Amino acid sequence: MSSERRPNIVMILTDDHAAHAISSYGSLVNTTPRIDEIGEHGWRFENCFATNSLCSPSRASILTGTYSHVNGVTTLVTPIDASQPTFVSQLREAGYRTAMIGKWHMGEGPGHDPENFDYWDVVIDQGEYWNPRFLSADGLRTVEGYATDIITDLATRWVEGLDDDGPWCVLIYHKAPHRPWEPHPRHAGLYSDPLPVPATWDDDYSTRTSSARRALMRLAENLNLDDLKEPPPSGLDYEAEALWKYQRFMEDYLRCVAAVDENVGRLIDWLRARGDFDDTLLMYASDQGFFLGDHGWFDKRFMYEESLRMPFLLSYPRRLPGGQVHSGIVTNVDMAQAILDAAGVRHHPRMQGRSFWGDLTGEPDAPPAEGMYYRYWEHDDVFHHAPAHYGYRTDRYKLIFFYNDGLGQPGTGAFTYPGEWELYDLATDPEELRNVYHEAAYADIREELKQRLRAQQESLGDQPHPSEAVLEGLTR
Repeated sequence: MSSERRPNIVMILTDDHAAHAISSYGSLVNTTPRIDEIGEHGWRFENCFATNSLCSPSRASILTGTYSHVNGVTTLVTPIDASQPTFVSQLREAGYRTAMIGKWHMGEGPGHDPENFDYWDVVIDQGEYWNPRFLSADGLRTVEGYATDIITDLATRWVEGLDDDGPWCVLIYHKAPHRPWEPHPRHAGLYSDPLPVPATWDDDYSTRTSSARRALMRLAENLNLDDLKEPPPSGLDYEAEALWKYQRFMEDYLRCVAAVDENVGRLIDWLRARGDFDDTLLMYASDQGFFLGDHGWFDKRFMYEESLRMPFLLSYPRRLPGGQVHSGIVTNVDMAQAILDAAGVRHHPRMQGRSFWGDLTGEPDAPPAEGMYYRYWEHDDVFHHAPAHYGYRTDRYKLIFFYNDGLGQPGTGAFTYPGEWELYDLATDPEELRNVYHEAAYADIREELKQRLRAQQESLGDQPHPSEAVLEGLTR
């Protein structure tokens, strides 16, 4: 095949797959040989981060190459304007055939259904693991079987139905391993032996702000019967019951991951059988990270590492060497431009972030990112009680401002929950157990990071929350 051939593009996106449940990222609890294979033939990104660790917003940022305040998808209930420019619309304009199959999860109905795809076939909202309902341009239908297998089948079937050799792009977006973690029976025997608990399982949150301590994300207390599938044995004390719940949750979570890994393997084998593997930009990512008992939590949302970090691996053997590791800071906003660069297609001028494609080809066209900006907009006082916050992370430090719900009393400058700061030194405290914001030794770096945070907000068209100005006025 000619080296001038434009690459086919495959993006596999899972939901809530923590990087530390992938063996190439050093997992202590499972192995994922077929996902690892992508990095073995290409690149593994060590520091890829979500700019808003929540399903719908992350998907919108990946697609549009913009931050949540620009693309409009700030929360789970703010649907996308599907007509806005995306990397897919740019590819299609450049002659690519395009398809979206699986979990869309950015709203449904006119204006919110997928646009700029030659074919789309998506599950409803979160989707079902078994006999999922799919919506396409032809209407709604139920497909018998297991969602992870079905989504792969539909994607390969679409490609095989194309009638010429032109380039194509298919997004294969899985439901798994999202709650409520319903594995296929073929994996029933996996991970039944006791699994090690994370090193931070007993985090007492002693230096964290009240904003973080209010979250209802403790695995021991907030998993329900739908999650666990069976009630805990009677007679267990609190600690023993917490460990039982951890084991029960992890069994199902990792079994769902096992089905994903198998289907990644099916896709790799299919590409090889077609002779397309070397000429395909193949990517694997999750829409954000996930707490797997880390700090006693499950779920995501927070700017802490387990939630913030996205697994991201890619291969394109015709152009890129294998077995490489990218250690610089990359975000989900950066992906759109890098994909377009790989395809030789122009960026849309609205896109933000930094293309990392030149880093992979040895011809970087921009200096490395000095840090990354994060903003979680969805203040949730109903289910998880995860407070709204924003922050800035460098290779060593992380500054977080919890502005909470910002519901002020007009004219008084008073807020329902006052804003609070946290600062972590990732070199001395990689597990983020010690908030050093108020320590005198960190006063200078604290103020420097605040200035860098302001500069990032200004450059991206975002702005501080009013509660921060009130707090800073009181504390200076």
